[in-house]
Amino acid sequence: MFVLYGRAVEISALDEVIARARDGFGGAVVLRGTAGAGKTALLDAAAARGGAMRVLRTTGVESESDLAFAALHQVLWPVTGSLDALPEPQRVAVSAALGLAEGSAGDRFLVGAGVLSLLAEAAAPDGLICVIDDFQWVDRASADALLFAARRLGTERIAMLFAVRGDAAVKGVPLTMNVPGLPESAAAELLESRCGELPAQVARELVTLTRANPLALGEVAARLTRAQLAGREPLPDPLPGGARLFGDRVAALSAPARLVALAAAVEADLDLVLRATARLFAEQAVRPGTSTRVALAELEESGLAGVSGTSVRFRHPLIRSAVHEAAAPADVRRVHAVLAELTSDDRRAWHLAEAALGQDEQVAAALVAAADRARDRGGYGAAATALARAAELTPEPRARAVRLKDAAVAAWLGGRPGQAESLLAEARERAGGDAMLAMEIAQLRGRFELNSGNAAEAVRILAAGESLAMLADASEAASYVGDTAAIAELGRRAAAHPEGFLRDTVAGIGLTLDGDAAGPGLLRRALARVGELADAAEYLWAAAAASYLGEADLAAEMAGRAGRVARVSGMSGQLPVVLEFVATAERIAGRLARSQAVSEEGLELAREAGYENTVAAHLANLAVLAALRGEEEPCERQAREALAIAVPHRVGLRAGVASYALALLDLCLGRFAAAHDRFTAIAAAGPGAGHPTVVWRATPDRVEAAVGAGDEAGARAALAAYEQWSTHAATAESHALLARCRGLVESSEDAFGEALRLHTNPFEAARTALLLGERLRRTQRPGEARTHLRTAWETFERAGARPWARRAREELRVAGESGQAPPAAVLDALTPQELRIAGLVADGLSSKQIAAQLFLSPRTVEYHLYKIYPKLGIGSRTDLARLVVLQKAPVAEDDML
Repeated sequence: MFVLYGRAVEISALDEVIARARDGFGGAVVLRGTAGAGKTALLDAAAARGGAMRVLRTTGVESESDLAFAALHQVLWPVTGSLDALPEPQRVAVSAALGLAEGSAGDRFLVGAGVLSLLAEAAAPDGLICVIDDFQWVDRASADALLFAARRLGTERIAMLFAVRGDAAVKGVPLTMNVPGLPESAAAELLESRCGELPAQVARELVTLTRANPLALGEVAARLTRAQLAGREPLPDPLPGGARLFGDRVAALSAPARLVALAAAVEADLDLVLRATARLFAEQAVRPGTSTRVALAELEESGLAGVSGTSVRFRHPLIRSAVHEAAAPADVRRVHAVLAELTSDDRRAWHLAEAALGQDEQVAAALVAAADRARDRGGYGAAATALARAAELTPEPRARAVRLKDAAVAAWLGGRPGQAESLLAEARERAGGDAMLAMEIAQLRGRFELNSGNAAEAVRILAAGESLAMLADASEAASYVGDTAAIAELGRRAAAHPEGFLRDTVAGIGLTLDGDAAGPGLLRRALARVGELADAAEYLWAAAAASYLGEADLAAEMAGRAGRVARVSGMSGQLPVVLEFVATAERIAGRLARSQAVSEEGLELAREAGYENTVAAHLANLAVLAALRGEEEPCERQAREALAIAVPHRVGLRAGVASYALALLDLCLGRFAAAHDRFTAIAAAGPGAGHPTVVWRATPDRVEAAVGAGDEAGARAALAAYEQWSTHAATAESHALLARCRGLVESSEDAFGEALRLHTNPFEAARTALLLGERLRRTQRPGEARTHLRTAWETFERAGARPWARRAREELRVAGESGQAPPAAVLDALTPQELRIAGLVADGLSSKQIAAQLFLSPRTVEYHLYKIYPKLGIGSRTDLARLVVLQKAPVAEDDML
């Protein structure tokens, strides 16, 4: 029976993670320690203590670390029979990643969501322990997918246990357990079990010199003489460590056995090892009678390696390192060359690369083909590595630059912006005088800057191009900055291109901002083509067109369509960016709970992808939502975090939204003078610190703050600007907001009444009702006021907008009504995520379809429904759909916070 010495604390902690997973509260933990610390032994012990829980396992292998999804294939292969239970987009993505189907895996987030769903299926009925050993050598594609799942286990019956050597990153798993050397007493006990009782001084010296590393203790003690163990002779100085622990044992092998070991060190497949060594034996005239199987048997008898199924596995990764150290470089290259002759596709490409001496176009081409296959399966990190190595092997300068550029794109899509920028910088250096390639590289530089760097620099880079695609990207970057002059200039340049949706939108935005009467017409013509649009990026441009026409509600609708398309189409890592606009659209439409849930999801995805500017966008939106709830601490904290990114990166759009959140907070809390000062500062902020769209959208709030602060002239000036901006707006909600502003500035009850008739956004309607009710009460008409104040109070209570609810309730009390708080709406008991699921159920989506929309597993959707039903006192999806529909009539107040 295997005995673990001195690990009671670690085992107890792992038991807790597993027990919580068994009860439906999944989680992940990282075991971090040096080689030989006993991480694998802890994983084995933990897996054995799971009872009826299923165990899936994979181990990173250094020789397979460049093969996309190699580790994922190993861990998921036993449960691929459950793939049909996954939502179709997830099933297609995982099947392609595992090489089980033709086609593209698409977005890496889809692959991750599919892995989560498949693990959830494998966890039924008793739970699942997923063990990932030697994570530092797990290929990037597998690592991304497994970590995506590990960060989303909260409602799953899954425990994921990672073991990693040294300081290799395990991004997003907060629970880390360091595995140090053994306690001194346990180390002494281990020594005694191996060597019998030792003199205390010898035992202490061994423990000290090995730092109580279990592997080192066992291996060193096994090599000491009796005299050394008895203390009659000194211990070796220095003691062997690292790969040197096994160096003498590798050296003691016969030449044929060392050759088998070397082949196994670069290729674990048993059949390939035997076939390769047979060829090598023939080449090297190994002594007659020595067969590959005899040499393999010697290797096994040495205790250094063994056959496990169809693979040759070393007892410890340090043995593999010792084998490599003992081999001559020429011998290593020759083994790779022979293995290249026996393999195909990706394995052949990498063996050729390892066998290459100097540049070789044929080998580079093989790596490019491997990169294409990895990319098609969603393995962008592996594709980047293959393309970067292909570039090193490419003799022709332009082809090398192209491959570096392609490697940069793959790294970017794989969520590694730092690597992407380094590769692109090298590509730029090597592009030479090729103008077309230089423009391609420049466009990528601009896109990278826009997502994670300085948006103003992105404008400078992209504006140098003449193609419509680069002008559109430059206009987008300038819009992030808030540089209206640049947007106008880029629009004029875009107008020189042939008519089309993108040209009309970019040119129309620029001309509109420049005061050209042709601009709005171009935007209307672009929006007339909405029925022809297919991808998320086009819908985002449609949202921009509507926004510059002053139609925030139509812009919200277009952004919503972009989000729905992006979730199921495989956006190659751009989903976090799309969700910026979806979350903003949901907020502007008054669907505050949905906005909260979308921004929380987008923030998590943006952090995973390394998109800093998108992180700022979601933080800013969350700050606005906190302001609407009157929550000072989270509002101020999230706004500060957003500004800390947006201001130095010159992302005026997001800096403006974060500043708007702080101004709105003051307005919510009745601090009119402070709010007025903040709104005035927002209107005056230049490019990089503010944004004209933020100024326009904030103007109704600015007018209210100015009136509240007693600045009549400021309120009239803001109204005049708002009227000019809204000249071409045609939607009811845009007219309602304009009417409310007029009601405030002109003290016009008719204008307030017109606004109430036009509003389609329930939250904005409640704000108008509050303002009208306050005016009616002050003019001694409490009876008329009470109707409007009661409506506002009820809406604000349902929305969770506590400051406004308090204000409406106090006004209602003064108006002569002191009734009880309105009863909570039935759906108010649900969390934002539960509300999203309930809404999708009402839309007729199945659990699989909902899972595909929200990047969840179908079992997680069912878990949420299981919680929703008793909260609402219902028992079926039909009942839930009916409730949601009833709550939506006549206006959709159900999903306010």
